[in-house]
Formats: sequence, C-alpha cells, structure tokens
Amino acid sequence: MKNKTRTALLLSGLVTSALLQASTPNKTQIDSVFDEIKTQNPGCSVGVIKNGKLIHQAGYGLANLELNVPLDGTHVHRIASVSKQFTGFAVLLLADEGKIDLNQDIRTYLPELRDYKVPVSINAMLGHYSGMGDYDFVNTELDKDTLKLKSTMAGDFRLGNEDYLTIQEFYDYVKTVPLRNQPNERFSYSNYAYFLLSMLVERVSGESLREYSDKRIFKPLGMKNTFFSDEPTEIVKNRADGYSKDKESNYFTNMTNLFWVGDGGLHTTIEDMAKWDAYFYQPTLGKEPEQLLSQFMRPNNPDITAEGKLYANGQFITEKDGVKIIHHSGGWLGTITNYERIPEKQYSSIVFCNDTSLDIAKLVKELRKQVL
Repeated sequence: MKNKTRTALLLSGLVTSALLQASTPNKTQIDSVFDEIKTQNPGCSVGVIKNGKLIHQAGYGLANLELNVPLDGTHVHRIASVSKQFTGFAVLLLADEGKIDLNQDIRTYLPELRDYKVPVSINAMLGHYSGMGDYDFVNTELDKDTLKLKSTMAGDFRLGNEDYLTIQEFYDYVKTVPLRNQPNERFSYSNYAYFLLSMLVERVSGESLREYSDKRIFKPLGMKNTFFSDEPTEIVKNRADGYSKDKESNYFTNMTNLFWVGDGGLHTTIEDMAKWDAYFYQPTLGKEPEQLLSQFMRPNNPDITAEGKLYANGQFITEKDGVKIIHHSGGWLGTITNYERIPEKQYSSIVFCNDTSLDIAKLVKELRKQVL
C-alpha cells in the first residue's frame, strides 16, 4: 500500500510539473520579443512575473553606449510616469494617518497656490480631473496669466534637458498657473497636479516625498534600490543612461536635468518592482492593509474615464476580453517604461527601456501574448 501511495504521489508530482512547464514560457520565447534590439544599441530591462514568481529577469542592449556596458536586468532606471502610482500611494498613506482629507481643497494645505475660484480636491488631482494643466502649458498663450518662463540666456525656458530649475523655483512657477478647465468635468492628464501632490506630502509630513516614501513604502517592502531622485548631482550606481535618435537616426544621450518629483522621478529596478507587485497580493502597509489597498485600487471617479479607461491613484484600469488590466506607461527624454498587472492571470510585466525609438506598446503586447 505504501509503495502504491508513493507511486501515486510521484505520478501526481510529474503531472503537476508537466502542467507548470506547459504553462510557463521558456526563456527563448520571451527573448524573441526583444529580437529587434541590437547588442550595440540601448534597449530594455525586462521582468515577467507569473504566479507570484519573477520568472524572467533580463536585459537587452546596452545600459551605457560610451562604456559599452550591457543591460543585464539589474540596472536602475528612471521610470517617468510609472512613478505616479507611488506618489498616489504616499498621498493615501497621509490620509490613512489622518493628516489630510482627500476630498478637501488642495489650498487648505497649500494656501499659497493661486486662487482657482473653485475648490480643487486632492482626489480630483489624483484622478486627473482637477482641471490643472500640463507641461505644454509653459510659454503658451492659453491664458493671459500664464507665467512666461525664461532661460538664463533670456530665451524661452525649455522643459527638456537644456535648462534647469530647482524644485522650489518650479513650485514658485506652478503655484501661479491657472486651471486649464473646470474641475470635475473631464479627464485631463496633469503632471502639474502630481508635482503639487509631492509638495502636499512635504508640507503635511515635514519630509520630502523621497524621505516619506522611503520610510513608509520602500524600506518596509524591501525595495532597496528605489527612490525619488530629487538631487541633480547625486551619483546613482548601476544607472542605465537614456538615449534617443536624431533625424539621421544617430543616437544621442538624452538625460534629464529636471529633478522635481511626484509626476515622475522615481528610480528603481526590476527586482524592486517585483516586490511592489507582490504587495498587491499580500498587502502589509497602512493601519488596515486590506482596506488601504482596496482604496488604492478604487477609481477616483468611476464616472470620468480616459477613452474608456478608469484611473485610480496613478493607475489606468481597463479590460481586454473581459479581463482587467492595471497599467501605466511613462516617457521622458531618453526613457520609456511600462508596468502592467493582470491579477486574474497572476501575471505582470515590467519593461524599462532607455531607447525612445522602441515601440514599447508593441513589446508589452507581444510579451503578454508569449506568456499568456
């Protein structure tokens, strides 16, 4: 009887192993998605998570063209607007601590902001229906009161890698900018709003967003290589440099010199993002972890969508073939990024690229196809 039991268990184990192997793509299948990336060009760091495990972690292309350093899946990337979900979570933590009311007017906490003549709630800022403008609001004729920024050479200020502002200087500008449209009416993506949320965190907590998120999010989750980069001269070890192509398709270095945070600015790795991903299945943060996570995943306004997509505190929520996909992409100068989760499939992908000529949407879609 014991031998029969052992045999049955062995057969069961073999069947289970075979099923797992059948459902898990091999390395070659995933590698094939990134075949277009040449070894001498910049490329992408990639992570694939399935059933709670980081089943694939790799780099394709170079982290640094000057030194010929290959991406290996461990490099630190600036992740642009994928950062917004961490800003959003930090704001929810403040509310969880009883320090702010998400439905309160932002000027309750930042009274020096321009008088918008109407209340603009923190929740509306989180959900991009605050009516606040975006970076294309700089040096335009959209409003007679828009401040005209100037460079040190008295030309128009360029929000790229040409000119420079400190966080305080940028805040002094943003707090004067008028609303683009009335709040609570429609989805209008606003980097300004998320930058102001970083100032809200600083004002209420007495700590910068970098300090606050490190103590309450990153350290507790073991994300040792994740931080909001708010210091332009600091050395970031193992960082992937950013690149773009000119009109002749030649690569040039395209790194930012703008170091305000909230709308972007987070630096992280594939491994650390896998730890963030695990949080969604086993929440540990906040006074009531399950309740806080539920709030984080709740759309800020279910009646306001962006082309059919809901928005929840720095995350787009959409459906494909009846399956919910939570995602956000990012792009700034020499970086393009994407992070998506499909909880029903226990699948996530992390794609951080340092070559803006790549079609990241295509790569993410093909990656999903290969794994699922």
